[in-house]
Amino acid sequence: MNKVNVNLEDITILVTGSPGFIGANLVIKILQEVTSGYIISLDNMNDYYDVTLKEYRLAQIEKTAADSQVKHTFIRGTLADKVFVNSVFEQYKPDIVVNLAAQAGVRHSIDHPDAYIESNIIGFYNILEACRYNPVEHLVYASSSSVYGGNKKVPFGTEDKVDNPVSLYAATKKSNELFAYAYSKLYGIPSTGLRFFTVYGPAGRPDMAYFGFTNRLLRGQTIEIFNYGNCKRDFTYVDDIVEGIIRVMCCAPGKNITIDGVSTAPYHIYNIGNGKPESLLDFVDILQQELVHAGVLPENYDFEAHKKLVPMQSGDVPVTYADTSELERDFGFKPSTTLREGLRKFAEWYKDFYRI
Repeated sequence: MNKVNVNLEDITILVTGSPGFIGANLVIKILQEVTSGYIISLDNMNDYYDVTLKEYRLAQIEKTAADSQVKHTFIRGTLADKVFVNSVFEQYKPDIVVNLAAQAGVRHSIDHPDAYIESNIIGFYNILEACRYNPVEHLVYASSSSVYGGNKKVPFGTEDKVDNPVSLYAATKKSNELFAYAYSKLYGIPSTGLRFFTVYGPAGRPDMAYFGFTNRLLRGQTIEIFNYGNCKRDFTYVDDIVEGIIRVMCCAPGKNITIDGVSTAPYHIYNIGNGKPESLLDFVDILQQELVHAGVLPENYDFEAHKKLVPMQSGDVPVTYADTSELERDFGFKPSTTLREGLRKFAEWYKDFYRI
């Protein structure tokens, strides 16, 4: 077990991408569990997907903050603006930085590469530079299971070779890991990267399969199941992701001295995944059952008439599967929410949010 060396009480925490799916859940959890301190959250509120969802999440944060002993401030701005990022660090002097802001989406990166370079490369570089000149106790940042590309070995382990990305999005995330390592080695910035595996849950991203499928089924449209249903995904419920982030936040990596007297970078990478890949066909079957159970769709809905098996899309991989043994070893934690539990909560939220 890793030693807890960062106390979340009475410190300043900066969370980028706070109105995002994972960011909002993380900020709310900290506001609920921590009894003192300050959370600075920021985002540019771009329209990659429905801004109404981001506004909803931000409203949930503000509602929670009103009953919390932790102070919260939301700042609107972009990480690609170095002057803006530096001003935030200089004014608030964060002790911990959790960088979740990024341009997401594998397929979107094929047609909109500029957005990924601006947000994921330039934006992350600006965060690292700010941490360099405004020392922090711990930098935690989002990577992705996409870095594993088309690796044939499963489950994916953090020691696996990840030099063959199959999308620009994956390449930017691998770049983040390399940048973070270099800054950790050169400037002693304690850094931990987290490779997330297919995160889902209530108020998630509409571009994710479970959300997009639900929208299309509700409109009576056909859903396309890629690779003829032979894909498998390691679906991870958002509450499990957040629990993993918080545990990691409290344990900043330190320098180690090797046998030859060389100090290593205070740097680590972890997978956070459910460790149980599910086939897309099984996933769709459970989703449709839970949508009926929640009353989003009628009991007599003809699902077979609204399914279409199609080839693999560019940038996709056939399987994602997380080896979480390091996470279990160092933090005594393993995501455990079942797909049915998670999709049931999503379906119930969906019905309530869209007032079906």
